[in-house]
Amino acid sequence: MGDTQRSQTVSTKLQRIAEQASRYPEMVFTSLMHNIDKEFLFEAYRRTRKDRAPGVDGVTAQEYAQNLEENLKDLHERMRSGRYKAPPVKRAWIEKEDKSRRPIGIPEFEDKIVQRAVTMILGAVYEQDFLDVSHGFREGHSPHGALGMLRQQCMAMNIGWIVDADVSGFFDNLDHNKLREIIKQRVKDGGILRFIGKWLNAGVVEGETLSYPEKGTPQGGV
Repeated sequence: MGDTQRSQTVSTKLQRIAEQASRYPEMVFTSLMHNIDKEFLFEAYRRTRKDRAPGVDGVTAQEYAQNLEENLKDLHERMRSGRYKAPPVKRAWIEKEDKSRRPIGIPEFEDKIVQRAVTMILGAVYEQDFLDVSHGFREGHSPHGALGMLRQQCMAMNIGWIVDADVSGFFDNLDHNKLREIIKQRVKDGGILRFIGKWLNAGVVEGETLSYPEKGTPQGGV
């Protein structure tokens, strides 16, 4: 199957899910994981950035691509059989404008493909629920789009004040159980939920230390 045909097949699957989610806003999806076949993983690979640093295993996107067909076939087999294990993420630190530092997590490249595949499925469902004014971490949205919408609203409503606010340490303090509860409001597919659980419990490697935080999720994944 050619790349274009693969992309079209995956897009059709996602469109069907999106249409159901939009038509039935109270619907809870219980059967989604079967959509992630080898062709779906190939499309997830295609949509995954190739220029990021490697994770704990040191494998780059270029190295993974050298035997791509076999790698994706093996990956799909491990996912299908329940043998896939989410590897820990590598912690790195980046400096912010105020000179403070914030941690980011660097997953292994193969794990990014799996994350991307699950994200594509979840996105098809939840994009139908999100508001147009919500821009964070959404495909097709950006800070520039948010600023443009804000400018239009300020001009249309003659707004003279803007409050800049942020949730301090949101990702570092994310409650795992609460996240699961929110996801289950729309998605109760056992396979999808197991993968999310694996990522939440995968652990973090910093230097030679492996830890398992009970809350939070590393920034830097898909």
